[in-house]
Amino acid sequence: MNYLVAVRALCNFTAKHGDLDLRFTPSPSAQEGIAGHLLVASRRSGSYQSEVSLQGDYKTLTVRGRADGYDPEQNRLEEVKTYRGDLHAMADNRRHLHWAQLKIYGWLLCADKDLETIELSLVYFDVASLQETPLTKHYTAHELKQYFEAQCERFLAWAEQEMAHRQARDAALSALTFPHADFRPGQRALAEAVYKTTMAGRCLMAQAPTGIGKTIGTVFPLLKAAPGRQLDKLFFLAAKTPGRQLALDALERIQSYNSNANPSPPALHRLPLRVLELVARDKSCEHPDKACHGDACPLAKGFYDRLPEARSAAVAHAALQGPLDKAALRRVALSHSVCPYYLSQELAVWTDVVVGDYNYYFDSSALLYSLTTAHQWRVGVLVDEAHNLVERGRKMYSARLDQTQLQQVYATAPRAVKSALQRLNKSLHELHQTQVAPYVVHAELPTSFLKVLQQTLTQITDFLVANPTRVDAALQGFYFEALQFSRMADAFAERSLFDITLQGDDSADGELQQPGQDAFAAGPGAAVLNIRNVVPATFLAPRFNAAQAVTLFSATLSPQTYHHDLLGLPASAAWIDVASPFTHQQLRVSVVSNVSTRYAHRGDSLAPIADLMVRQYAQQPGNYLAFASSYDYLLQLAAMLQQRHPQIPQWTQTRGMEERARDAFLARFTPTSQGIGFAVLGGPFAEGIDLPGARLIGAFIATLGLPQINPVNEQIRERMAANFNASLAHDYTYLYPGLQKVVQAAGRVIRTTSDRGVVYLMDDRFTRAEVQALFPRWWQVERLQARRGYLAPA
Repeated sequence: MNYLVAVRALCNFTAKHGDLDLRFTPSPSAQEGIAGHLLVASRRSGSYQSEVSLQGDYKTLTVRGRADGYDPEQNRLEEVKTYRGDLHAMADNRRHLHWAQLKIYGWLLCADKDLETIELSLVYFDVASLQETPLTKHYTAHELKQYFEAQCERFLAWAEQEMAHRQARDAALSALTFPHADFRPGQRALAEAVYKTTMAGRCLMAQAPTGIGKTIGTVFPLLKAAPGRQLDKLFFLAAKTPGRQLALDALERIQSYNSNANPSPPALHRLPLRVLELVARDKSCEHPDKACHGDACPLAKGFYDRLPEARSAAVAHAALQGPLDKAALRRVALSHSVCPYYLSQELAVWTDVVVGDYNYYFDSSALLYSLTTAHQWRVGVLVDEAHNLVERGRKMYSARLDQTQLQQVYATAPRAVKSALQRLNKSLHELHQTQVAPYVVHAELPTSFLKVLQQTLTQITDFLVANPTRVDAALQGFYFEALQFSRMADAFAERSLFDITLQGDDSADGELQQPGQDAFAAGPGAAVLNIRNVVPATFLAPRFNAAQAVTLFSATLSPQTYHHDLLGLPASAAWIDVASPFTHQQLRVSVVSNVSTRYAHRGDSLAPIADLMVRQYAQQPGNYLAFASSYDYLLQLAAMLQQRHPQIPQWTQTRGMEERARDAFLARFTPTSQGIGFAVLGGPFAEGIDLPGARLIGAFIATLGLPQINPVNEQIRERMAANFNASLAHDYTYLYPGLQKVVQAAGRVIRTTSDRGVVYLMDDRFTRAEVQALFPRWWQVERLQARRGYLAPA
């Protein structure tokens, strides 16, 4: 059996050398790349063949890929590379890599068609100007064969190692045993559903209660199914850092348990499974004050020359010592003087399981999705806390342009881009100069403005490329936001909104600040332009379709149709609602029916809510969480409790809380501590935290979590009505997102079958049938009235 390698992977392994150099950036988006390739192909003759599939063997290697185009009349093979900026600024090692790929394709085509010579054309296509720059060379088949075989020889030893690893991995996963004496209640049903749908090549939506061990209950069956489904890679995608850590812990548990149970082959002391954690660049960069190229950063200098040894060391670590998490990868990288972040990106090709954030697979420029399609991998995907994917997906495919930010950038911008920024501001001003209402939605984006925006981007790109060592965070920040806006404008459709919001009345009139002048003369106000994605299904569906199997799991995936519609899941997606191992005797759920937390009633709600908290605390001292809809309401509740009952310890979530402060907040919840922690519903303490036993015995939830009724959300509701059943528009916009947060927050209380606790739902609207229909089935709700307060209007 031969080792299968993509042309791109082969050349990335054998033909990269020199410095890591990101000065020739940013690259065009995936959509721009596709459009560029299509435009180039449309300019060719009728005999031109696009996307030519090629394959060839060398010893135990099979090399395959798709060349961009072949013209049999000209006997010319083309490789098209899209770019932005100045082509002459492209690093030599990058162009060398492009030629390597084209020469491999050239030999594969010569072998396939029995050609003696061929013309190879490397076509660089500028996505801004739409101009082509072809670089052409003639080769004999003999020359290309020699080059092909030389590259294969350099890769052969690694390929043989990879084949041995894959065989050992699949054998071990076939014999994998569950790393606990038995499954928890509900965990077996979840694991069986994941295994069966993976083997069937289907998507699964799994609603399973908090506390049954969903992470290991999904990771284990996916690993077990990998050999039978011939999966190349497994991706575990999480919304937040704690989710990634749970996955790493589960994988380590599985590896350790099965290594002890099956110590074979003897040379391996661990289950042969390579696990990699992907971490955001800003959290793994060793030199954030330096640019990513060899002239500025010592870890970029000679990166590709040192990469082979670093790669081998990392793979050896994964085999012998454990997952390549952030800390382990950093140690390996620094011991070989290479960048940890970019080493992790290289290692994504050579690991079996990748743990990372949603954006690594679902974003428009997602690394793992790009690698999956380029290498034609067979992948299995797990999406943790999948109820978050709706909102995260919207953010990935939304964009904004802030005129105030544009003013600030202009004030310190280099002279070379000031005129472009001035024109952009003028064009932006013209969009809203007659706007009277503070918020207006437009059916389409104006083409004249988009043209000016593209010209501005081109001018800034040229400047950044010409000045690679200049560090201008403000200009680059605005540039990337403008670039995202341009890309989302190209993809704009009925499932998104384009709106303009005025920001006050003391700024822009279209003339930008000159030295010594006021920022803007009096005018109708600066504006913010937004492209708001409402239904991310169009963008996410190709990601689901590219995987062999996907499991989305969460405690709050009801109603099924809501997530199916908004995420774009396949029609064949399966559903399981795992029965809870918990009983209503463990959790007393009380609805307080004569309190209203509506905005107009919040002042009146403070005293009865505070008194209710005190009565419960007096009856059963311990640790409680109190959730409010906003920071302002949270502070009012905390102040009322402090004023009326200062003897009760309390601690409060703050705005922009950093990781260390969040850890300190959670550290207050100990088995022996007592007090009330105040947090915002939907924030970091409302889901994804584990406080079992006496660490948390109750929750007070003073909100339904419904999004605010405002012009933006009303437009979203109208867009929902246009895309789906009109009767569902309100629930899709307000009710379902809100109640998800409530159920997630309440789920912090009962974590094990031995836990006991209480939840107070403090708002009269919790008594409504349509609201209670979204509660977990095992809850048994009782109705209470606060001793003080008033009866809310029906």
